[in-house]
Amino acid sequence: MSSFRGAKATGGEAAQEIHVLAVDDSSVDRAVIAKLLRSSKYRVTTVDSAKRALELLGLEPNVSMIITDYWMPEMTGYDLLKRVKESSKLRGIPVVIMSSENVPNRISRCLEEGAEDFLLKPVRPSDVSRVCSRMMR
Repeated sequence: MSSFRGAKATGGEAAQEIHVLAVDDSSVDRAVIAKLLRSSKYRVTTVDSAKRALELLGLEPNVSMIITDYWMPEMTGYDLLKRVKESSKLRGIPVVIMSSENVPNRISRCLEEGAEDFLLKPVRPSDVSRVCSRMMR
């Protein structure tokens, strides 16, 4: 977790900074989404699993949004969504699910469980702008 501590903001910028937790087991997809978010001036922390995301959220609950892949080993993005929404401490954090598979009943189920949005991969800059502009309201 030391890399996470090193990513913290300094000074007064922390209060207004938007911090996005990006969760994906694919290092390429993590890098792409982190680059898109950072180009929009968001602070980004990346992790490679839903379990690590939950560990990090226990240490650093000041996350503005979670963007997570759907299919990951051990725990899916859907499972992560459910755990976040069941937690009184975390339920206010918007969760966005990403997937390369366009499966309508999966998308509906995620949205019904409280996902802010469901993005199809490859994620485009316009997707990030749309999701983040809604989050800013």
